[in-house]
Amino acid sequence: MRFFLELALSGLAVGAVYGLVAMGFAVIYKATGLVNFAQGELTMIIAYIAWTIQTNLTGNVAVVTVGALGAALLLGLAIERVVMRPMLGEPVFATVMVTIALAVILRSSINFIWDAYPHGLDLGVGRSVVRAGAVGIRTGQIAVVATLLAMLAGFTLFFRYSRFGIAMRAVAADDRTALLMGVSTGRVHAAAWAASAVISGIAGIFFAVSYDLSPTMFQLGLKSFPATILGGLDAVIGSGLGGVIIGVAENLAGGYLGSGTKEVAGFVLIIVILMVRPFGLFGQRDIERV
Repeated sequence: MRFFLELALSGLAVGAVYGLVAMGFAVIYKATGLVNFAQGELTMIIAYIAWTIQTNLTGNVAVVTVGALGAALLLGLAIERVVMRPMLGEPVFATVMVTIALAVILRSSINFIWDAYPHGLDLGVGRSVVRAGAVGIRTGQIAVVATLLAMLAGFTLFFRYSRFGIAMRAVAADDRTALLMGVSTGRVHAAAWAASAVISGIAGIFFAVSYDLSPTMFQLGLKSFPATILGGLDAVIGSGLGGVIIGVAENLAGGYLGSGTKEVAGFVLIIVILMVRPFGLFGQRDIERV
């Protein structure tokens, strides 16, 4: 029982990171109908920016977090304005290829700007262990789960009650009609990219604090994408919950079936789920997938 609890709790923590990155995927898709294949690279870049602030300026957790997330906000806005906005009206395939090219550029920039060695993001918090009986969990892992829950609640209220959230839903449903009704699709797209970058940045910081920072961190995007598919590409809340499901499933598979199954457990799970619900657990039937 102890072994099961340890696997489940650690899987819950890494699943919360997956869930945050998956929410970043879903926010962009919900607003633009586009899958951003550079999501993992955005997560990695923001984590490296946080490490740069910590090593060169200050290790104060508030300063590092605000500085890194501010950089994430600017980076998301810059990508939308410079790279993605000129692609409006172009074929979906061409736009998706642009995000893939962006992913390669961001991934390669790590070696140009920083280096290829692993690093630890030491902010003086997040690595102490809290014990509940015989089971221990790091405070950083508790914090990322709490952050995911807060994000899920916040986005639920945002999409349901705020005017801008309703505008995002309108653009996602029919951008041309929303434009005719006075909704600024450009503002919606810019806000979606900025919010997605910030959410991914939060995930990157938590991952770097709890584990290590390295150029292979972009794989968080690859591991989180099944969570987005599982929850539903157009379901921000469902994508967050999908991340938790994938994280726990991976850890249990790795613990009981062998480490080799951990890498494929998430993909096996989405195959099974999509055979029953092709639109995901929380997605809508009429969405189009890329």
